[in-house]
Amino acid sequence: MTKADLFRRKAGIKLDVGCGKDKQKGFVGLDIIKHPKVDIIHDVQKFPWPVPNSVCFQILMSHLWEHIEPKYRFQLMDECWRICRHDGQLLISAPYANSIGAAAHPAHYGCPNGLTFTFFDPNYELFHATSYQQPKPWKIKSLHYSMAGTLELILEPRKHENGKAHKISKPTKNDIEIKERKDYGKKAEEKRNHRFTGDNKKRS
Repeated sequence: MTKADLFRRKAGIKLDVGCGKDKQKGFVGLDIIKHPKVDIIHDVQKFPWPVPNSVCFQILMSHLWEHIEPKYRFQLMDECWRICRHDGQLLISAPYANSIGAAAHPAHYGCPNGLTFTFFDPNYELFHATSYQQPKPWKIKSLHYSMAGTLELILEPRKHENGKAHKISKPTKNDIEIKERKDYGKKAEEKRNHRFTGDNKKRS
């Protein structure tokens, strides 16, 4: 199957970024490593990706964030925004900052905490505190984490159907509203590889 064939679905595709050998069922896999399950071989830290604009209704990044060099992380989020449909979702899971899992892998860079992704949502104060170019705007749909375990997040792009960003408004939420869900660590352990497929959003 050619790359063009991968992107012909009218309802969009599901993209597993950094899928490795564990690509999720029904997803198109993108990874730097050549493997039979990888559909698009590409270094995720090189932009742009060989993926058209606004083609993904779901983007999954499971335990990839912590392997991305910090200097590329804003570009990574902007790239996901570019390829995500206006009605799509970005799903992220990663070890929580300073947890055992965060420190265990020798190739990990800094891991996120409860406030990290408020930098990408204009509803929160930290988005407006950046001293350089602001990132593309996202909406935090859900954020669950355990300080001793994993952070899982669903974001939706603040963009119109034509691909243009929504008008940025003033923050409506205080960053300290992000709180740990005490029961989440146990539930996360029940999920295979801490992967998830969103809030039951389905497309044909």
